[in-house]
Amino acid sequence: MHSLHLSNKNKAARYQELLPQIEHVIRGEPRLIANLANTAAMLKEAFGWFWVGFYLVEADTQELVLAPFQGPLACTRIPYGRGVCGQAWARGETIVVGDVSQHPGHISCSSLSQSEIVVPLFDADGHCYGVLDIDGDKLAQFDETDTCHLNELARILSRHAMK
Repeated sequence: MHSLHLSNKNKAARYQELLPQIEHVIRGEPRLIANLANTAAMLKEAFGWFWVGFYLVEADTQELVLAPFQGPLACTRIPYGRGVCGQAWARGETIVVGDVSQHPGHISCSSLSQSEIVVPLFDADGHCYGVLDIDGDKLAQFDETDTCHLNELARILSRHAMK
């Protein structure tokens, strides 16, 4: 079932059920890549979004590099400040785009992507180490309910991230 077809109440309930499950799965696993892979799979399975994945900061090149994801082929590298992912990294804040064709600087990896939400991930020192990127195949697929719960997910991931 796609998130677009869920009422906000049902979507919130799904998140409230899913987030503790994700935390349980990643608790005790020290490898970030393993935790991101399972998180992407669980999100994709729960909501049926078009694309769910992560990009990690490569400090020496000032780029985001593709990490675990679920969905079709993706862009491999995104420069700092470019596209929605690079903008979320640069601003240090979640960005929701209702129509990617109208977003300045959007990088299109797939013409099927219509909307997007990108959530920065911070380590214990407050440095952004990556982003969670989710694409929807429908316009305006993400809202404040997603923002709230995906930011909570980012905090969960950060609590369990290796330094």
